[in-house]
Amino acid sequence: MEQMKKKVAFLLANDFEDSEMVNPFEEMTKNGHEAVIISTEDGVELKGKQGTVYTAHLSAAEARAEDYEAVIIPGGKSPEHLIKDQAVLSFVQQANEQGITISAICHGPQVLAAAGLLKGRTITGYPGIAEELRQAGASFVDQEVAVDNNLITSRTPEDEPAFIEQTMKRLGVAAY
Repeated sequence: MEQMKKKVAFLLANDFEDSEMVNPFEEMTKNGHEAVIISTEDGVELKGKQGTVYTAHLSAAEARAEDYEAVIIPGGKSPEHLIKDQAVLSFVQQANEQGITISAICHGPQVLAAAGLLKGRTITGYPGIAEELRQAGASFVDQEVAVDNNLITSRTPEDEPAFIEQTMKRLGVAAY
């Protein structure tokens, strides 16, 4: 029986940390999953800090959380832009309510904080935002990856292999 192709949403805005988008995105597509880039507007060109460019497939206002098996939130400065968009926060809240896997790396957990999803949760992220995440109700741990129910969080580009592996495991496929 052929493995079911799964849809994975990438929440992205300008100034993302390139590797934190490129590596999970390539891993998802290499494994046959459909990767959908969701931003504040559809069709916009999104540039990473090192110049990688993606085009948004959908706006958060158009996206429906139930259409996805997982949501991935790369870091860099992208989360700072995303948290200003109420549709992005609503999308993440709906994904959480439905128990959909939400994977956030580096500054990505800022989106979870802005959406009010961290109270009582154990997470990690870029060490510089630890206090911000604690103020949002999280128990912050300094480790390469933290899994708390449907939330998978990670600290930095160096932690990407563990971050990708945990996300792929949740989708039911092995990361290579």
